[in-house]
Amino acid sequence: MRRMKKILLAVLLLIVVVAISLFAYIFHLKPKYEGEVQLKNLQKETTVYFDDFGVPHIYADSEKDAMTALGYVHAQERLWQMELMRRIAPGRLSEIFGSIALKNDMFFSGIGIEEASAKAIAKLDKNSPGYQLTLAYLNGINQYLEEGVTPIEFTLVGVKKEKFNIKDVYNIFGYMAFSFAMAQKTDPLLTEIRNKYGDEYLKDLGIGGEFNTAQIKSSKVNVEEYTEISKSVAHLLDKSPVPPFVGSNSWVLGPNKTKSGKVIFANDPHISFSQPGTWYEAHLVTPNHELYGCYLAGTPFPLLAHNREYAYGLTMFMNDDIDFYQEKNKAGDATQYQTPTGFAKYESRKKIIKVKDSSDVVLTVKSSRHGPIMNDLLERLKSKKPIAMSWIFTQQPILILDAVYGLSHAKSKDDFKKAVQLVASPGLNVMYGDAKGNVAWWATGTLYKHNKGVNSFLILDGSSGKDDIAEYLAFSKNPSAENPKWGYVYSANNQPEAVDGYLYPGYYLPEDRAGRIMKLLNAKSDWNKEDVSKMIYDNTSSVASASAQNLISISKFTLLNNTGKDAVAVLKSWKGTHNIGDVGPTIYNKWIYLYMKNTFEDEMGSDNFNLFLGTSTGKQVIARQIVNENSVWWDNVKTKNIKETRDDIVSKSFYEAIAALKKQLGDSVSDWKWGKVHTVEHEHPLGKVAALRKLFNVGPFDSPGSNEVINNLFFGYNDEGKYYTKGGPSTRRVVDFSDIENSWSILPTGQSGNPFSKHYDDQAEMYNAGKFRKMKLNKDEIIKTSTKLIFKPG
Repeated sequence: MRRMKKILLAVLLLIVVVAISLFAYIFHLKPKYEGEVQLKNLQKETTVYFDDFGVPHIYADSEKDAMTALGYVHAQERLWQMELMRRIAPGRLSEIFGSIALKNDMFFSGIGIEEASAKAIAKLDKNSPGYQLTLAYLNGINQYLEEGVTPIEFTLVGVKKEKFNIKDVYNIFGYMAFSFAMAQKTDPLLTEIRNKYGDEYLKDLGIGGEFNTAQIKSSKVNVEEYTEISKSVAHLLDKSPVPPFVGSNSWVLGPNKTKSGKVIFANDPHISFSQPGTWYEAHLVTPNHELYGCYLAGTPFPLLAHNREYAYGLTMFMNDDIDFYQEKNKAGDATQYQTPTGFAKYESRKKIIKVKDSSDVVLTVKSSRHGPIMNDLLERLKSKKPIAMSWIFTQQPILILDAVYGLSHAKSKDDFKKAVQLVASPGLNVMYGDAKGNVAWWATGTLYKHNKGVNSFLILDGSSGKDDIAEYLAFSKNPSAENPKWGYVYSANNQPEAVDGYLYPGYYLPEDRAGRIMKLLNAKSDWNKEDVSKMIYDNTSSVASASAQNLISISKFTLLNNTGKDAVAVLKSWKGTHNIGDVGPTIYNKWIYLYMKNTFEDEMGSDNFNLFLGTSTGKQVIARQIVNENSVWWDNVKTKNIKETRDDIVSKSFYEAIAALKKQLGDSVSDWKWGKVHTVEHEHPLGKVAALRKLFNVGPFDSPGSNEVINNLFFGYNDEGKYYTKGGPSTRRVVDFSDIENSWSILPTGQSGNPFSKHYDDQAEMYNAGKFRKMKLNKDEIIKTSTKLIFKPG
């Protein structure tokens, strides 16, 4: 008995020791929010106040000291995220994740971001303030890397620490630029459809801009081979541990549209969700500079920011800045290809990809005059015909560091506009408002034209030169608006109006959000901050409600049971809202998915249909297709001697939808709540491991919003009928120049990327409920609500 007691006591003591050790380890891993830290290369003492949501307010005697402190505190919250971000473009994920990341690495290491970054860095003015402040920021990161706590992810995965350098900054911006592009997911798919069924099938998809009626106003041949590009790139981006950029809303109200007579600025960039989230907020104050900004991991200047003088943000322009060219090899010599002036030799370079727990992979990248050959970079692309990718980002001068420095240090609207012009790629709508009453937007990017008749949405001919870029446009030809007479500027990824009669081609999103934004803004001229905050969380789609009525009007409801009748009644009274307790969106989205499936899948096949749903073309076609009774797509090509009509397909889809919803959610239509099927979980890369899910992931939550409402919490369709939110507003910001110290923001989860920090997920429920918190600028208020970390020169 005594022996048993001793054993039990020993076990108990062991458990206590382990628990204490674990607690001590976790406490050790938490970020440092107070106390003192010595930093090298710091000129004078610098103070950081972490407010009640973990936002650092950095007070320094010089901007260089502020940037050093920013690098340090950014790294202590987001070092793991920084590590992932810098590894994507050069193809270095396999070093930490193994062969599972090899396809991703082969693609990104081959498309030339790293090489383009090196060229850009070699031309930098090393004495420029942007360069010097970037070095200070990197110095802060590297000091934390050397002396700070090692993130738990580094320990679990086994990451060897390496110093950050300026090439990492450029590579991160390069990945951002690529994730904005849409051509790589769309052009090859449309080429297959054209080659397989003919041009008539493309007309109904609106690729000539026919669907883009809500335009932003300006004030001035083996078909199967092509879609392997689309499938592969879409898969790589979907499975990437770092989220791609997707869309966005922004509107800036001028003085004659607001109750106070001061500008109100709103912005919510749409990005695929991840944990940690995309943005890190920080407020820097020096004697000559103040800025409150949202920073990408590993980058020194914010892409979204404001101070007491001006505010800026961005949305995706959605312009076409990638073209694919089919090259023609010389007969019997695959090292040469046809050009307009004869045969030329492919350029060739070797890339070594290190793979964890395996041998290195040597990748040979061939490039034509248009760009890298995709056949060498995408495993599934087996075509013998080489296809090259031409991308503005790697072909034009990369001045991104000068651009983002200029945006964050502008002294006037004209200063800001000069910085906007430096961005060749990606295409962005840069939104602007200031304390003087100016509002503006400018589309960035080096825009270009092809010869008349060239359809840049398809795979182009690389050998003749006839499909090459014919003209690069001056920045003055980019769509823009400065202080327009209608009193506001906005963007919702929809197409801008033509400039000089030229409608710039792109992958613009449906008019749903654009139409809703314009309708709300035009309805009143006494907007305040509270009104704007409600609008940015708006869950209504007038297009969806109209489409539902169109579907009902053309359906043949001959054998409706009580459940079907109840469902029709719900849709008839539905106003297009997508709130958690609504039933209408559950019925509508199931019906839409099945109508799309029954319309397009027979021609496209299952894989291509699912790919199509994720493109802007697939989103654009929904409302237009319903009213097009004569579309060639209605007929099911697999049914012989039968020609299906629109009414047949729509009615069949309704009955299938009701049957599926009954099976999924029960007989009572009132129980088919949107929140039961539309959910969100913010996934950490390690949260995919079941045992680590609860530690690293945030959620799941029932989610309001939907595809293409202002509160754009978007999802993909599936047979399961569960709509897992892929992404949405990466931040919601409302900057009110009549009360600048009380402007609002919210992040999807929290400031910190450290799962043991209280700021890892402390905004998640607020975000989901449409609430906000202050972006504090008042020093007295900041001090009262903050902890204090002092950096001393070391």
